[in-house]
Amino acid sequence: MSFTEPLPPTLRLASTGTLTYGLSVGEVLGVPALSGARVIAGESGLGRVVQRLNVMEVPDILGWVKPHELLLTTGYPLRNTPQSLGHLVADLDERGLAAIAIKLGRYLDGLPDEMLEQADRLGFPLILLPNDVGFDDVLNQVLTDILNRQAAILARTEEVHRALVQIVLCGGGLQEITDEVAAVIGAAVAVVDGDGNELAASGDERHLAAVREGGPGPGDYGAHGDRTTVPVVAGGYTYGRMTAVGDTAPEVGMLERAATVAALVITKQQAVSAVESKYRADFLRDVLTGRPGGGDEHVVAHSASFGWDLGRPVMVVVAELDRGPAGVPDERMLQDRLTAALTSAVRRRDRKGAVAGFSHEVVAVLGADTCDVTALAKDAAAVFTDAGRTFSIGVSRTAAVPGDLPAAYDQAVKAVRVGRQLHGDGAVAHFDQLGVFRLLSLVGDTAELHAFVEETLGELAGDGDPEAVDLRRTLQVLLETNLNVAETARRLHFHYNTLRYRIGKLERLLGPFTEDAHLRLNLTLALHVLRMRGI
Repeated sequence: MSFTEPLPPTLRLASTGTLTYGLSVGEVLGVPALSGARVIAGESGLGRVVQRLNVMEVPDILGWVKPHELLLTTGYPLRNTPQSLGHLVADLDERGLAAIAIKLGRYLDGLPDEMLEQADRLGFPLILLPNDVGFDDVLNQVLTDILNRQAAILARTEEVHRALVQIVLCGGGLQEITDEVAAVIGAAVAVVDGDGNELAASGDERHLAAVREGGPGPGDYGAHGDRTTVPVVAGGYTYGRMTAVGDTAPEVGMLERAATVAALVITKQQAVSAVESKYRADFLRDVLTGRPGGGDEHVVAHSASFGWDLGRPVMVVVAELDRGPAGVPDERMLQDRLTAALTSAVRRRDRKGAVAGFSHEVVAVLGADTCDVTALAKDAAAVFTDAGRTFSIGVSRTAAVPGDLPAAYDQAVKAVRVGRQLHGDGAVAHFDQLGVFRLLSLVGDTAELHAFVEETLGELAGDGDPEAVDLRRTLQVLLETNLNVAETARRLHFHYNTLRYRIGKLERLLGPFTEDAHLRLNLTLALHVLRMRGI
């Protein structure tokens, strides 16, 4: 599809967000009624935008002007206050006025040098009007040109919008949209998501390089220098932004229409992706719970259609969000972000790995020979870090065949929960490294565990007495060194005799654990229970 060469309109975004079009001051000077007018100061501001006109009839005009106005005056309201003319330009410029056009000779013989100097410094055009110019002619001709320009741009924008919608209806995507927009406006165009990742781009390399080098942030929309940026919004949600860079800033209106169509494409892609993701997640859930049907060969063949390889030795990784503050409304969004973060990390390490988000966890099945879970967790955390939450990870033993995956999944679930109890939020735990804690985690009655700790450790069970906590630490090191007094003294930086005294005190409180292996086992288990958080 092709279009005629675009008009070079000047476009600004009004404070209400409504698009308003106008002419530059230089273009306004081209209308027939102003053929005899000349700029006497502020010539550097001829690019200022004129969207409306006003006539100065009262001295206190500042309360009546609006941004982007061309102010016409005979000088009559100013004839008795020439001392205020030096400040008039600065006051009008501060209110966003485009320019002032004045007739001299009848009420004012001239303008003070201070006023001319200020206009040059601010780039605020001062236009001298011929005495025979009628304000009605200026008003009619300039407003007619502005309205014609706006009508032409709106018609052209509507034409481009229809063409872009047709592209989408014919199955085109973001790349086809950016290709078309770039060709129409003669600029490089790129669409990026909320994280700044490029989704599609088109245009000549010089301008594309400028687009990718950056510019306005996500909230700095509108025209800035040689670039224009607009949000990609649908249903009140901002999916990213569209940026165009040309020799001059491209039209905001054209880009906004294109961004609307891009939002349509993105929402369509997300809807399709959501259905596909649910189908993949349902299949993986069935595999991990032992309900796929058809045996290992069916699982391998079906998973291959998703790009997964479940026929090799694999490990199951389960990631769970750690507990956050009560009443958090965006738990579902955080779960989706965790799924995206883990998916991205897995794709960089194992292209054949399977990833799916379940209701309260994200599960990945990775090749056992490529599974560096610590590095994987760091990659995912780097993407997830600005979410304000942490997540813990559990890793299973190796599953040699698909039939072993349900057991591996149970191991990973257990590892993530026990690992969090042992190490706190953000833990990465391997099932094989849990040891006796795997058995302790099977005890569902936490009250029974508490009772066991109190019966076994007695006064040393609580944390309220610093001396009891210190003695408990001594006991733990003694048990870890298999009652090696010299090694325990070295680790705790005690004198040998001091440690012998402490051992005597511990035996008076707990019993003859140095001689009773059964008692030592109970004490070791009680100390392990205390290490498990949440018990």
